[in-house]
Amino acid sequence: MSENSLQINRAMQLTDQLIGCLDDAEHQLSSARNWGFIDVLGGGLITDLIKHSKLHKAQTSMEHVNAIMQELQQVLGSISIPGDYRMQVGGFATFADFFFDSGIVDIYMTAKIMNSLKEVRNLKNKCYDLKQRLTEI
Repeated sequence: MSENSLQINRAMQLTDQLIGCLDDAEHQLSSARNWGFIDVLGGGLITDLIKHSKLHKAQTSMEHVNAIMQELQQVLGSISIPGDYRMQVGGFATFADFFFDSGIVDIYMTAKIMNSLKEVRNLKNKCYDLKQRLTEI
């Protein structure tokens, strides 16, 4: 087997791992979004705790995504893939969600979750495109 074939096989394996981690993140974000909707409609502390637990699990999946993407970038070299992805739902927004727990903050958090979910789905589609390109080499 040539070195090029080994690189392509490794890239395919990493892409499959990426898709699995992105599936996990998508599932957790979808669940967090649903809890966010409940929170907007009048949830409370328990709803916030569950929602942020889901967000934490999604963040952990995305940390794995970032590590795999770095390795994939090394394997592929000149083939362009998306860069470092960080979820944008932590920090002050999390604090405000617990401390202020108002309808406006809940709507803001739900919008941020939905934006992260959209980005995860876009990244997953790019991974499927990359996988298709790798099979054509």
